Amino acid sequence: MASNEDVYDVIVVGSGGGLVGAYAAASRGLRTLVIEKTDRVGGTTAYSGAGLWYPGSAPMRRAGLDESVEDARTYLRNAVDDESRERLQDAYLRAGAQVIDELEQNPWFRSFEYAPVPDYYPALAGASPTGHTIFPPQVTVAELGEHAPLVRTCLPAERWGHDEGPVLSGGRALIGRTLAAFLETGHASLRLNTALESLVVEDGRVVGVQAVSDGERVTFRATGGVILAAGGFERNQELREKYQPVPPRAAEWTHGCPGNTGDALQAGIAVGAATDLLDAAWYVPGLVWPDGLPLFHTGTRGGIWVNAAGERFVNETRPYDQAGREIVHLHTTTGVSHIPAHWIIDQRQLDRDSFGGPHDQPVDPEWFESGALKKADSLKELAKLIDVPLDTLRATIKEFNGYAETGVDERFHRGETPWDQIAFHVLGFPALPQLNYPAPPTPGRPNPLLLPLDTPPYYVATILPSDIGTKGGLKIDEHARVLRPDGQPIAGLYASGNTAAAMTGRVYPGAGAPIGSSVAFSYLAVLDIADGTD
Repeated sequence: MASNEDVYDVIVVGSGGGLVGAYAAASRGLRTLVIEKTDRVGGTTAYSGAGLWYPGSAPMRRAGLDESVEDARTYLRNAVDDESRERLQDAYLRAGAQVIDELEQNPWFRSFEYAPVPDYYPALAGASPTGHTIFPPQVTVAELGEHAPLVRTCLPAERWGHDEGPVLSGGRALIGRTLAAFLETGHASLRLNTALESLVVEDGRVVGVQAVSDGERVTFRATGGVILAAGGFERNQELREKYQPVPPRAAEWTHGCPGNTGDALQAGIAVGAATDLLDAAWYVPGLVWPDGLPLFHTGTRGGIWVNAAGERFVNETRPYDQAGREIVHLHTTTGVSHIPAHWIIDQRQLDRDSFGGPHDQPVDPEWFESGALKKADSLKELAKLIDVPLDTLRATIKEFNGYAETGVDERFHRGETPWDQIAFHVLGFPALPQLNYPAPPTPGRPNPLLLPLDTPPYYVATILPSDIGTKGGLKIDEHARVLRPDGQPIAGLYASGNTAAAMTGRVYPGAGAPIGSSVAFSYLAVLDIADGTD
């Protein structure tokens, strides 16, 4: 398909959120190449719900919301609390609304849709109880035609071979629509099974990439710029052990795309790029399924999590990044093992919520056969089963049951925030695959998220720290230009998504911030490149 040295205006490394940047470039008439390491397009974005945290965007206005970008800016400032990232935040807020306006001019994108997802830090000034998150509309396989087989499958399908059906939703819809729009510009090229090896530098400027494509070493040159948007290094255990306080199987427990081994990060470092936040990740709790691996878990409605001491340690329904980070933090700082954590429920809660599937269906026997869900007839047997002190476990459950009677979790305040409550009442949420839909409220209970553990037998599952990607990477400026340690940009080099250090710092302010950043900064990179090629 290509000679040993093809020339383009823009090269995008990776095909997740950065694919929007590729479309923006190609739609401007720039000859644009996307190289993708794997055999499918979409990266980790294809696994996601494709939320975009875009305050002030057109879909929010169409929803009739009295939207204040300044309130969102205040909230972002308070949540991140890092002056060095304020210019990135301002650029992100401008780009989010702008890129949606541009995308919606193309019929492939139709109208993005708003859905209420509360901001994750509700106590901070500027926080919104209904959030700022928008989603792409679904698209059918028939509509996408020849483009559909190129889109990466969702994680359950990849992991268990589930039939995905005729409709692409969430991240797959975003990727499918963007891929079709990109390839139809007339200025687009796509190379699958093409792994970045290094960047080509001439006279201090990045002018291309060296890659291996289907076993052949090739060079692609870029006259305008190279955008590194190849995800993080979550699948590289060696790099994770080098930079992060991670558990021993972090690269196996991640939900990042299999190709995300840090190639772009290392290529950037090799040409002098500065880095930041390499010790951080977008952590999530992972519920261990019958195949022995964790799956992103959110929306806990019942039961408690306890550590190796038999003590409860977190609001189990708090936003997933906060809960995941708390597991890692406590495990590495308290001297008490929190890996694994044990999720305990009783028979009443199993009857109400089931387990591992819809709340109104019986538990799949595979959960018990595999040992992913274990049963104990008494607290004494339960304590022995998970190897925690019986007296401590009894005291923990007694305390929790007291909170269930009053409806107030005095230790961790479960059920008190908009996010906690949306875990129980979905408020018209779209059918996102990550959400575990709630059962009806329990009559006579003041807080349906605090149901007592008092109906033997007891059941226990395993919670591990997982992640949806690392969040540290190459330092960038407000134009997505990659920076040297002295703060000067490396000419011709840009980064977005998890290849770049997150503009949100160590926090996760709201649903759609990671993918929103990937899209926004790849778009900003293209605006800068286009400005230089006029």
